[in-house]
Amino acid sequence: MISFDNTEIAFKYKSDRDLKRAYTMFKLVGKSWLVRFGKWITPIAFKLRFPIKGIIKATIFRQFCGGESIDDCNEAIQTLYDYRVGTILDYSVEGKIEEDDFDATCDEIVGTIKKAKGNPAIPFAVFKVTGISRHGLLEKCNDPENELTDSEKKEFADILKRVDRICNYAHDAKTPVFIDAEESWIQNTIDRLAETMMVKYNKEGAYVYNTFQMYRHDRLDYLKEKLDAAKREGFKLGAKVVRGAYMEKERDRAGEMDYPSPIQPDKVSCDNDFNAALELLVNNLEHCAFCCGTHNEDSNLLLTELMSKYDIDQNDERVYFSQLLGMSDHISFNLAHHKYQVAKYVPYGPIKEVMPYLLRRADENTSVAGQTGRELQLISKEWRRRKGK
Repeated sequence: MISFDNTEIAFKYKSDRDLKRAYTMFKLVGKSWLVRFGKWITPIAFKLRFPIKGIIKATIFRQFCGGESIDDCNEAIQTLYDYRVGTILDYSVEGKIEEDDFDATCDEIVGTIKKAKGNPAIPFAVFKVTGISRHGLLEKCNDPENELTDSEKKEFADILKRVDRICNYAHDAKTPVFIDAEESWIQNTIDRLAETMMVKYNKEGAYVYNTFQMYRHDRLDYLKEKLDAAKREGFKLGAKVVRGAYMEKERDRAGEMDYPSPIQPDKVSCDNDFNAALELLVNNLEHCAFCCGTHNEDSNLLLTELMSKYDIDQNDERVYFSQLLGMSDHISFNLAHHKYQVAKYVPYGPIKEVMPYLLRRADENTSVAGQTGRELQLISKEWRRRKGK
């Protein structure tokens, strides 16, 4: 039986100094007032050119990021792989609006696939469609009945070319790529792009994965629909199953614009749909490959039980577990120790450019009930074990 309480396995890769740093980091992000202050003051400090880069690099950046470039991540990649944990290089630069920036981001994502090609330490690549396209156009395209201007049609054609270029590289390199989910008001556009790429590139195997956010009450039905389409049309469904990352924003927008919220009525409903999705995919593994992307202990444990129930090997590459770098090591490393396929998201990019990601990560740690407390409890337990107390 797997125990997510085994801190010796969870933190074996961390020195005493690293363990202390992690404890301090989670103590800080557990203070909601400090996180709110950081979100306010950091952009001002960068704008005024205060010398804060070194402080950020030694603290929150070191905890949650692999480096500022692909090659900077080599140490993190090797450290994880030493313990059978793979890396998903995640170029976490956000907020670009120019076509040249979108092309540059596309080049960077292709660079992560080239880095992963033939490298068992990097089993997946990943990208956000908003990293290579204008948010406003994705929103307009969310409703297929909206008429695009000639210039918008050309702009969308360029988006499609970038997505296709990335997925083509992934297919040829035999490195599956995740297309991350985003807000509901652009997700229909992303879904259509992902579906097109899966039909094109997933004939022999799952090289393109769409992401299913189960905090939406309609996503379990959508997953069933796409699984049926895969069976009918003869392609492999690639599915990354997550709970989701935009709940507060979704509810606020639905309230402001007076439309029904797409979010589940409560956490229990979300958990039930997430777990039902896992069982659905395990039962249809000949038609799909999937990644269970969650920090929820119960759901990870459930998947191990389902794999045992249906005689699926722990090292079956069609079933992956995934968590974020710097979080839930007790899940990732204990699963890997028991020979399950595990990969960590390893965000990277210039410090100033990835600050929106880092601040959101701190915000999520503060808002998710019990997350920071659980991390602190486990680190404290490991510290006591090391000191023989």
